[in-house]
Amino acid sequence: MDRDLVTRMVAECAAQPGRGDWARTVCAVSVRAVAGVDGAALTLRGSSRAQEVLGTSDPWAAGLEEIQYTLGEGPAVEAFAGGGPVLVADVHADRLRWPGFAEAGAVVGVGAVFAFPLRVDDVRLGTLGLYRRRSGALRADAVADASVLADVVTLALLRHVERFEEDDLRRVVSYQDVDVATGMVAAQLRISLDDAFARLRARAFATDRSVREVAGDVLTRGASPDRFAD
Repeated sequence: MDRDLVTRMVAECAAQPGRGDWARTVCAVSVRAVAGVDGAALTLRGSSRAQEVLGTSDPWAAGLEEIQYTLGEGPAVEAFAGGGPVLVADVHADRLRWPGFAEAGAVVGVGAVFAFPLRVDDVRLGTLGLYRRRSGALRADAVADASVLADVVTLALLRHVERFEEDDLRRVVSYQDVDVATGMVAAQLRISLDDAFARLRARAFATDRSVREVAGDVLTRGASPDRFAD
């Protein structure tokens, strides 16, 4: 698949009437364009606490992004941090690399993950995560297609990000509540933001919930910041 064809697929899918969620349509294109892929997610990333899932192909892919955010580990996290593709043909075989993600991934049925950074020169914007239910490496031509797709999506994202409609923005999975809850815990316990976020993440792991759910407890006073003290 050449670059022009991938570019047309992204443009045509995004332009279809009645499909206001541009990022979700890009994920749909990704599943169609890369042979052997079952799900896709387009995620903006910053620090370990900053993440915005712009769109996913389905709830399954969305859940895999949530798992990586909650645990702070996984192929997409590493792809963004390292600035290069992370290709995992067998998640279970790589369980020593990401033990938490491998365990949680087994529960939801992911076999392989192929994560590509969205970057312009040295500036990293996020990741395109491609998921498949069964284990197995992508063919060389599929990896090449995915690399081209990541480049095209990066350029398209830069063109579209300032033109998101209000409905599009409502669909973005926002992690601002996590930032606020982290600040509350940090202020209450007089610890750093990084330490506070680590405690939110630890409670999420211990209670088998997402970081966003635990943060929601703090914001609604269902869980006092005092509960995160040692």
